[in-house]
Amino acid sequence: MLIGDGRHDNTISLQALFDQGGKITIPEGVYLTGPLTISRSADIRFEDGAVIRFIPDFSLYKPVYTRWEGVKCWCMHPCLYIKDASGVTLSGNGVIDGSGDVWWDQANARRNAADGPQTDIEKKFASLNPGFESQPGGGGGRQVQFLRPPLLQIHSSQDVTLDGLRLQNSPFWTLHPLFSKNITLKNLVIENPAEAPNTDGIDIESCSHVTVDSCYVHVGDDGIALKSGSGVSGIKDAAPAEYVTITNCTVKAAHGGAVIGSETAAGIHNVTVSGCTFDGTDRGIRIKTRRGRGGCLHDLRFENLVMKNNLCPLVVNMYYRCGCSDMSLFSLDKMPAGDETPSLYNLEVINCKGTGARSSAAMLVGLPESPLRNVSIRNCSFSIATENLEPVDKSDMYLGLPEITCRGIRLRFIDNPVLENIHVEGASQDFIME
Repeated sequence: MLIGDGRHDNTISLQALFDQGGKITIPEGVYLTGPLTISRSADIRFEDGAVIRFIPDFSLYKPVYTRWEGVKCWCMHPCLYIKDASGVTLSGNGVIDGSGDVWWDQANARRNAADGPQTDIEKKFASLNPGFESQPGGGGGRQVQFLRPPLLQIHSSQDVTLDGLRLQNSPFWTLHPLFSKNITLKNLVIENPAEAPNTDGIDIESCSHVTVDSCYVHVGDDGIALKSGSGVSGIKDAAPAEYVTITNCTVKAAHGGAVIGSETAAGIHNVTVSGCTFDGTDRGIRIKTRRGRGGCLHDLRFENLVMKNNLCPLVVNMYYRCGCSDMSLFSLDKMPAGDETPSLYNLEVINCKGTGARSSAAMLVGLPESPLRNVSIRNCSFSIATENLEPVDKSDMYLGLPEITCRGIRLRFIDNPVLENIHVEGASQDFIME
């Protein structure tokens, strides 16, 4: 029996409902719970006023073997875990709440600590993940092994639909489809405080045939991101992110609106982003990777986008710095190319408008051994803000690139780009060709 008083622990009752499957109704009320798993077909309808709120007791989130920042490892059980399921729908105007503030405080206190794993939970995960010190990360805290759970992970599942829900206060990434196919995400509201660490909105990782439609995302890291694993582990999995359509979405406050990477190991391709607004995000279109990440990025199309009040509306950055201390990866010299060298070709940016850019209009930077190829930017306009300007080097998080002061469109290690009908307002040069 469910008790929606905001105090009673409903873990056993909710899990029993999900184990039963079929048609399930979550009535009005606030239902506290520990982590939950859905592993069979279910049609779960949230009535107005229905809230599932996860208890922020770290010890409840037992180890599961999945991916964390692009690397397979043992990490904390997702709050809501759709695993090995087919035919799952979650719909209605209900709320899934991760009680994130407790998690964020601990993450901020520990993720950059130099002393390594210290708490009992951190030491447990360190023992489960030998060699974690050499695994790549994205800045979330792998080195201390406080491997926070996503709010909702869809793992190795198919034919899953989320419609109309509000997802909020996530401990880590909010909505994380992984190794899954035929996923529909529509009419969702995803909201975390802008300062909440690593609280990406939607991370579509190594999935195929995904539709994201009419979602509102306001979060503390990237808004809607595509990923395919990191480094050697992701290359070995050989599971790309492919055939993804993102339409009519609004993203605010995030580090990037529509994002590719930085975990790109198995490749990301056949992606269309259209009709979206990225308002106040640090970047609008953001493609980020680096040497060691690997992966081929191709057939990426961005069209009819409105980008407002960004640091930089358009970024392609193969010198992405976060989670890496090996300075050799940021050399401007041509390095040997191999499986861990990322590449990009067939990128189209069409009919996009960026206004009020505070750092620069755009930057597109490949690698000397892997220049960007077949890049087309057409019928686009960009304007620089007239106040509250930021340094040009805040356009994206990079290392190794020489400092510049011009706020126009920076192009480096890029082969014969097609640049047609592009207007840049407020920069001393429209293009900086390096």
